[in-house]
Amino acid sequence: MNNAIILRAITLHTKLIIMAPINRRSFIEYSSILGAGTLLSPKAIHQVINTKNKIRVGVIGTGMRGQSHVSLLLQRDDVELAAICDIDQSMIDSTLKQYEKYNATKPNIYKDGPYDYRNMLAKEDLDAVIIATPWRWHTEMAVASMEAGIYTGMEVCGGFSLDECWQLVNTHEKTGTHLYFLENVCFRRDVMAILQMVRKDMFGEMVHLECGYQHDLRGVKFNNGKTPYNSGVEFGEKGFSESKWRTLHSVGRNGDLYPTHGIGPISQYIDINRGNRLAYITSMSSKSRGLHDYIVNHIKGGPDHPNAKKKFKLGDKVTSMIKTNNDETIVLHHDTNLPRPYSLGFRVQGTKGLWQVDNESLYIEGISPSHRWESQDKYMEKHDHPLWQMYEKQAVGAGHGGMDFFLLHSFIEHVKNKKAAPFDAYDAATWLSITPLSEQSIALGSEPMAFPDFTRGKWIDRKSTFALESDTF
Repeated sequence: MNNAIILRAITLHTKLIIMAPINRRSFIEYSSILGAGTLLSPKAIHQVINTKNKIRVGVIGTGMRGQSHVSLLLQRDDVELAAICDIDQSMIDSTLKQYEKYNATKPNIYKDGPYDYRNMLAKEDLDAVIIATPWRWHTEMAVASMEAGIYTGMEVCGGFSLDECWQLVNTHEKTGTHLYFLENVCFRRDVMAILQMVRKDMFGEMVHLECGYQHDLRGVKFNNGKTPYNSGVEFGEKGFSESKWRTLHSVGRNGDLYPTHGIGPISQYIDINRGNRLAYITSMSSKSRGLHDYIVNHIKGGPDHPNAKKKFKLGDKVTSMIKTNNDETIVLHHDTNLPRPYSLGFRVQGTKGLWQVDNESLYIEGISPSHRWESQDKYMEKHDHPLWQMYEKQAVGAGHGGMDFFLLHSFIEHVKNKKAAPFDAYDAATWLSITPLSEQSIALGSEPMAFPDFTRGKWIDRKSTFALESDTF
């Protein structure tokens, strides 16, 4: 190794020790590189010795979901939330109030039109970006972020085309930049406990699974800017927050528009893209009545309201069946326009038993009372994932029952360690593709549609890292 490079590295390392204490991980990482005789450029040395420093993050989209991320980011001492981007001044103002709340340095703001995010990516020295904009912008922005060499966190949705899904994969492979698909339900406490049980073979070999997005969103889809969300029947230009854009998908599309909260966790149970893959899907949809009835019967609506004349293409209940390469079957539900309690409808069934989330029960042959459901409570406690036990207190108050903390914490740790995400570009493409494939299947009379192999054969050898000791968290 060049003596000048060694001297420079030692000098920089000494300065670091004088300036601030170095953590154990950084010291071991740095020392091992010197010991191995690896040639280090000044940039490489900087990257190694600065693992203790704050990472610089930007957020594109500061609506309700974006502000949730902002709140968690501002509470971390290893993050500088350096820049935000949005075209809605009211949302920017709400976000800046959070900066005041946490006494944080104000960010650089990008708000000059829908493409000002490009200026943010070009001008800011960012380590990571989180994209939390309306659905149709996700892929375009993620591609731009990856092309800029910035670790990219992309919020979930359903895809618009298979071409869009390939864009994510191709850009990741071309640039080598990591994409973290921000599916928070994978971190839900009961979901992770069941994952523990699946990995311990308590349910036996997986045979059948069910999941979905079953959530009465009529109040979200029609909102006139007041709370609670069921206060109006307006959407589009007259709407507020999600009702400005989300409802329009129900007008013009018919398929499973939001599959990832269900298929994400299920994919962990059966190793999708890691020794298994989704093979084909067939979908059907019911009639569309729920949104029309909501408008007609709402106190601020009625049969003469302009929106009562709107035709909604999305079936109130969309049901898809998926077959995997390893011959498991999956039933996937999309149900957002009718009155109902919230449920992701999980069912995990194997050769030794099953779990069903809606009755909070499970059955394990030889352990549970014969042919009778058993409460899941003692199993959830016994098989609670170690990450939840470790970070439970830090997760208090975070969104969605604490799982948003785990998602964001995992994202930041993967950025800091420059590691591939547990839900990466290949997973994003696969899960997103459910939407356009379901739309095509419904349009063709429920004809089966084949999933592309977005991994190009790599699924055969890829290994799962999610929620394992080998993963960064």
